[in-house]
Amino acid sequence: MKVDTLLMAPPADIARRAEELAATGVDGLFTFEGPHDVFLPLALAASTGCDLYTNVAIAFPRSPMHLAHLAWDLSAQSGGRFALGLGTQIQAHVERRYGSTWSSPVARMAEWIAAIRAIGARWQEGTPLAFEGEHTRHTLMTPAFDPGPLESGTPPIWIGALGPKMVALATAEADGLLIHPFTSDRHLGEVTRPRIIAGLTDAGRSSDDLTLVGQAIVACTSDPSKQADLDLAARWMIGFYGSPPAYAAVLETEGRGDLHPELRRLSREGRWEEMAALIDDDLLDSVVLRGDPAQVAARLAQRYEGLADRIAMSTPGGIADEDLAALVGEVHA
Repeated sequence: MKVDTLLMAPPADIARRAEELAATGVDGLFTFEGPHDVFLPLALAASTGCDLYTNVAIAFPRSPMHLAHLAWDLSAQSGGRFALGLGTQIQAHVERRYGSTWSSPVARMAEWIAAIRAIGARWQEGTPLAFEGEHTRHTLMTPAFDPGPLESGTPPIWIGALGPKMVALATAEADGLLIHPFTSDRHLGEVTRPRIIAGLTDAGRSSDDLTLVGQAIVACTSDPSKQADLDLAARWMIGFYGSPPAYAAVLETEGRGDLHPELRRLSREGRWEEMAALIDDDLLDSVVLRGDPAQVAARLAQRYEGLADRIAMSTPGGIADEDLAALVGEVHA
């Protein structure tokens, strides 16, 4: 399996940080829609030779045309090593943080995929642009705005998914599926994996038609004295993910559905530290891959071997470069 890690640093330090991460032997670098722009860091990392992707860019606040241009240019700059990872976020963030429209997220995402592909077909093959959808419309492309074909071909579109309808969409229409990092061995085996298999079967596709990116929350260190701090950061992430209704199914699979209403209440009140305190060791061990590099590599293989093509690690407490290098070496061995 390929191993990818988060690229995150102050904007002025991104290029240097990308080179440092590439030196650890990781296969890919990804960004997320956090305190900084999700696309700009990847432009600065294009010379590293790593695969690059957004994980994820929130789709609906951006038009398919904006997304198509960004994907096209990043693919050109990186020599075809860029994948456009898209996600929906949740209604509150789309409407109240982005000031955008939330409606029919699965249908809208399907339309965004189709529209981006229609735009790409115009640029790559000269196909007339005539996309008419319920939520977006693209029928004009004059030569001044056409970047022309890419030698590497059109960039792949990967979709972040957790619920059954979005997993079904990803397996039927996308080039890749980003399995949500808020998962557990049980939820992956009993819920997500069967959904992926059923979705591919229903769409008449095979696993060769879909890049599967297995994500995991990781708390990895070779220094036992630092494990508690990493675990605390991971508890915070579990509390954050466990608070929206859209993600409550993971808690329910683990028999901890009773936590969701309390996490939701505390999140609305901004009591983040108290949310982390609700995550006990059993739930931590069920969701988070913890320990030294060899232990975490073994857990990654246990969770994703035979399913994922690559692993994307979320490290909320960070990971030392030497530990990352050791972990990558263990997975690649």
